[in-house]
Amino acid sequence: QVQLVQSGGGLVQAGDSLRLSCAASGRPFSTIDMSWFRQAPGKEREFLVFIDWSSSYIYYAETVKGRFIASRDNALNTVYLQMNSLKPEDTAIYYCGHYNSGSYVMSGSYETWGQGTQVTVLS
Repeated sequence: QVQLVQSGGGLVQAGDSLRLSCAASGRPFSTIDMSWFRQAPGKEREFLVFIDWSSSYIYYAETVKGRFIASRDNALNTVYLQMNSLKPEDTAIYYCGHYNSGSYVMSGSYETWGQGTQVTVLS
């Protein structure tokens, strides 16, 4: 089973940038597809971006397209989320997920989640 450990996040001002990392273990990283989601207080977990095992297919939600960039380094077993031009509405707990099957925009399609990392954007 894949284990995921996240790092990054924190408190920033609107317009700033942050990079989140998600390190995987337990299975060859180059065989698994990954995504990033976020969850704001009182809201459902929201899909942000899907990145396949080879980085040849990356799909962004409209809410973050053009501002967030997903990437991965299979040699380091790590997937990243570069977040630029952050807005107060980006405030949430961010999660990386190991995709299992089904629709990749649905949280129920994921087998394992990272522990989550808080991102707070001040106006």
